[in-house]
Amino acid sequence: MDTSTWQPTTQACIDALIDQNPWRSLGRVPDPFYKPVRRFLASHLWRALLGKSNRFQVVLGPRRVGKSVTLYQTVQSLIEDGVDPRHVWYMRMDHPLLMTYDLGTWVKAIVGEQQTTQYLLLDEINYAKQWDRWLKTFFDEQLPVKIVATSSSTAALRDGFESGIGRWSEQFLTPYTFSEFLSLRQSFTCTDIAGSPNLFETIATFVANCPTYDALESDRRRYLLIGGFPELLLAHEQTEDVKNALLRSQQTLRSEAVQRVAGMDLPQVFNIQNPILLEKLIYLLGQRMCGLSNVSNLASTLEITRPTVQQYIEYLEKAFLVFNLPNYSPKEDAIQRRGRKVFFVDGAVRNAALQRGLAPADDPHEMGLLVENAAAAHLYTLSLQNGVRIFHWRDSTQAEVDLIYDDTSAPIAFEITTLRDHDLSGLRALMQKYPRFKGRCFLVSSHSNSSHHARMPSGSADGVGRISFDAFLMAVSAQVRAALGLRLETAL
Repeated sequence: MDTSTWQPTTQACIDALIDQNPWRSLGRVPDPFYKPVRRFLASHLWRALLGKSNRFQVVLGPRRVGKSVTLYQTVQSLIEDGVDPRHVWYMRMDHPLLMTYDLGTWVKAIVGEQQTTQYLLLDEINYAKQWDRWLKTFFDEQLPVKIVATSSSTAALRDGFESGIGRWSEQFLTPYTFSEFLSLRQSFTCTDIAGSPNLFETIATFVANCPTYDALESDRRRYLLIGGFPELLLAHEQTEDVKNALLRSQQTLRSEAVQRVAGMDLPQVFNIQNPILLEKLIYLLGQRMCGLSNVSNLASTLEITRPTVQQYIEYLEKAFLVFNLPNYSPKEDAIQRRGRKVFFVDGAVRNAALQRGLAPADDPHEMGLLVENAAAAHLYTLSLQNGVRIFHWRDSTQAEVDLIYDDTSAPIAFEITTLRDHDLSGLRALMQKYPRFKGRCFLVSSHSNSSHHARMPSGSADGVGRISFDAFLMAVSAQVRAALGLRLETAL
């Protein structure tokens, strides 16, 4: 049969849509699509659809983080709450047949003449042409639809973002935090402590209530090597062959989170003519993780211009692969001028990009980088939910501090180490130069004995608090849940 001239028919496109929505006949989401373990966003997103607000929801996050599963779980929650399964529509917008017609044609065909609310779950909406204009149209024309859309890139918001103000809200789904990982394994009992009004108070709660974490070292090492991607974490739990499971997870991340993003997703969105340079940039940034991103050096190595390097780094940030932390200063113009440090949204992506295998587990320096990156990534996840800016700090005397959480009412500075004892000169210099950080500095250590010396800055003679790396991650995780809860409340 000659298929070279085959063109999709209208019926074939409709059949493809029906195939994507089996609950219309079954009355439930089939087991292969539905995962019983729900993340916080999946447990509450459906409530936003049933709330009084007509504002749409756009869920952003990297590939393999579980956005599609979140949509399927939302479908099941709607059905369990009494919504007619025939009024719930899932559409994967990168499906070749669904791409035959524009988004407006599909939605208006689904709505038809009926006035009953239709619930639309649009996966990878950035593949739909002029998606933002269509969402604006649906909202302004008051079509009887409630919409949740997903995208693996904030690049999906590059056009017409202003048109979304008041019409849709952004929700962020990032890799699992350490607490979510522990809950998935059901291996610890302090992961359900609620967040406080600010991170400083939450840390105080963890210091007081969960002082020791001696049993978590093995879990932490797994988490740092596998990363926070739920599908890979679950696959790892189902096998006793830890080494092969880790290697397979890295192969998957390299293929999906690195090569596909650099070779297809971003080039398609931004019309990048030479995507191999983008992939090479990821490898160079992986070698510099937790260090200053020297744009001139990167440009020289890649033999491209500095503006091009800066633009490519912005693309990678929009795809949720990396993020940059500027150098702290009370003055905004100084922040923009000074050097930035590069981190990965998940250190396991860096390991996969560089094909490091199990090597980081036996390299203290490399494990130290993964520890610092995980600390920065947790604060970055929190910043996506509450808007608090994150910095590093280095002054002209080379005094430096790893991470600064610049909450206007409760700022905190953190020095991250794999040792029990660590040079505190950077934190002292910061407190001397900026008194707002006095009594708000912490040494965060992954050393096995660090949890036995947990204390707040007020209880320390040098004014620097101590908290174990595990407790720090769980405190930030709790604050992420609290901040996400506030975001979702505004969507109801």
